[in-house]
Amino acid sequence: MYLKDGYSLLLKHRKPSIPFVLPTRHLDPPHSYPIPELHVAQALRREPDVTRALQHFQYLATSTAFKHTPLTYHIMIKKLGRSNVEIDSIHYLLQQMKIEGVPCSEDLFICVLNSYKRAGLGERALKMFYRIKEFGCKPTVKIYNHLLDALVGEAKNRFHVIGAVYENMKGEGLEPNVFTYNILLKALCKNGKVDGACKLLVEMSKRGCVPDKVSYTTVVAGMCRDGRVDEAWEAAKRYGVETVVSVCNALVCGLCKEGRIGEVFGLMNEMVGKGVDPDVMSYSSVINWLSDVGEVELSLAVFGQMMRRGCRSNVHVFSSLMKGHFFGGRVGEAVELWRLMLLEGVRPNVVVYNTLLYGLCCNGKVDEAVAVCDQMEKDWFCRPNVTTYSTIVHGFAKAGNLQGASEVWNRMVNCGVRPNVVVCTSMVDVLCKSSMFDQAFRLIDSMVADGCPPTVVTFNTFIKGLCRGGRVQWAMRVADQMQSYGCFPDIRTYNELLDGLFSVNNGFREACELVRNLEERKVELNSVTYNTIMYGFSSHGMQEWVLQVLGRMLVTGVKPDAITVNIVIYEYSKLGKVRTAIQLLDKFTAGKEFCSDIIAHTSLLWGICKWLGIEEAIVYLNKMLNNGIFPNIATWNVLVRGFFNKLGHMGPIRILDDILGNA
Repeated sequence: MYLKDGYSLLLKHRKPSIPFVLPTRHLDPPHSYPIPELHVAQALRREPDVTRALQHFQYLATSTAFKHTPLTYHIMIKKLGRSNVEIDSIHYLLQQMKIEGVPCSEDLFICVLNSYKRAGLGERALKMFYRIKEFGCKPTVKIYNHLLDALVGEAKNRFHVIGAVYENMKGEGLEPNVFTYNILLKALCKNGKVDGACKLLVEMSKRGCVPDKVSYTTVVAGMCRDGRVDEAWEAAKRYGVETVVSVCNALVCGLCKEGRIGEVFGLMNEMVGKGVDPDVMSYSSVINWLSDVGEVELSLAVFGQMMRRGCRSNVHVFSSLMKGHFFGGRVGEAVELWRLMLLEGVRPNVVVYNTLLYGLCCNGKVDEAVAVCDQMEKDWFCRPNVTTYSTIVHGFAKAGNLQGASEVWNRMVNCGVRPNVVVCTSMVDVLCKSSMFDQAFRLIDSMVADGCPPTVVTFNTFIKGLCRGGRVQWAMRVADQMQSYGCFPDIRTYNELLDGLFSVNNGFREACELVRNLEERKVELNSVTYNTIMYGFSSHGMQEWVLQVLGRMLVTGVKPDAITVNIVIYEYSKLGKVRTAIQLLDKFTAGKEFCSDIIAHTSLLWGICKWLGIEEAIVYLNKMLNNGIFPNIATWNVLVRGFFNKLGHMGPIRILDDILGNA
């Protein structure tokens, strides 16, 4: 792909997975000796690179010096399952075991099911279970439990399948245990059937299977997720588990979700009063919620309380604290928390690494984020994932740095990480910012072939880039082509198109036609749509139409935002309806929905200077200052121009006296 001079090669192709073929056994050199099973097992365990371990496994399979055993198969399958990279190779290993007559134990089959579970492939786990007897293994309650857990953990809703598997289990004469019931409770709560989960608790007891703390915690947490926190608290008391830490933690999460922070602290104090010490999960939930809502100081206070009570912090607590500080723009303190985490001996995981990277990139420190990624690539225990690379590519895309984004993309591919739709969309963004529209479109087109189809967000990013680059007609064609990719334009698509059409010459008529088309199709317009239309009319000198659009906006129940107010105040000021503009702004800012915006006030001052005179402008300036609204350079420019227009009536010294005396 062609790039501008000085740029690195862009968008390397993803390396194909190593084909898994066990060639037929060949003769070793005459002086080869049998290799002990222990040596092979240790070598496979110690090799951190799963691809190299697989190559070594294949090499031994062709050697007469060693014949793979149930142990070495188990180690290799477990390693493949944990990597999520060579997951397909597990199937071929099982086939090879069947061919060689190597028995498949219960533990090994569970290892296979767990591998599919970690990869989110519950259906694959189910298909493998149907073939269990081919590998010389019989279904057991333990195997059924892991299969059910894999199905529950899958992203897709397979509740009906879970019920069928459970009935099949009972049909084979296998008696469910507490683990089985806990998985079923989890499935019921995940699917919003909390009342059914409560009934299952009763059934458990009737069948002689006593619910444990996991059972009760699952049900209480399900109630809290459904917004039934008070009912959950009553249920905990009814079950007699209100002093179980995990149950209390579920209640803490539910209260935090509803913003009932006072009750959270009350519950935690009540726990201490009953001899139940809050654990790291309790504090982590509170700190995470406080960080999300911007209460950074309070989150630090809770962190300090946790440390004073001797509760050791974990990586989740530090991740939440860092996130809160980054969102508050306190980058230095967030980095200090990272250092404190390392000093405390807490090993970072990929989540906290990605939190650090996201915070650095959001605050413009992309080069520092790249340095952190360098450290991750050298750490065998915590390798970068697609979110890691996606975060950095997005950071470069936000800065319009194509070279940096391209280099990170190539590193990602070289490390064997498959790009997802998020990182592809970021690359489309940065390509458009560099006016490389053809390359951006080719990337979108290739996403389908790579099994990563573009979403409406991808197309909206491309359409926005085209419109900003003045290629509005191309953007219109792309919107028409989206359906062929399985996507449909949404309101953001139309907003970008309207903005582009209003911004180019000869685009006004098409913009009006698009608006009429949206109204005929009864597409629900949002505040951004109305603001775009009003701004488009305003830029074409159609002030009266702007006010008509505002009326339509209010009639349809769409709430104006700060941008709406700025546009309308400016239009009223241009029309000379300054008194009306003042009343309107006072009305909007009287409530708590809008903060005073210096842009709107500057427009008003311009209108006052033009239509009412400089004396009225000084009065309004004093009103602004009394309300804590301070002028910016644009505001002062408006006032200075107003004063100089008054020079025919007042002397320069008098003007300066007025400025200094009144402002």
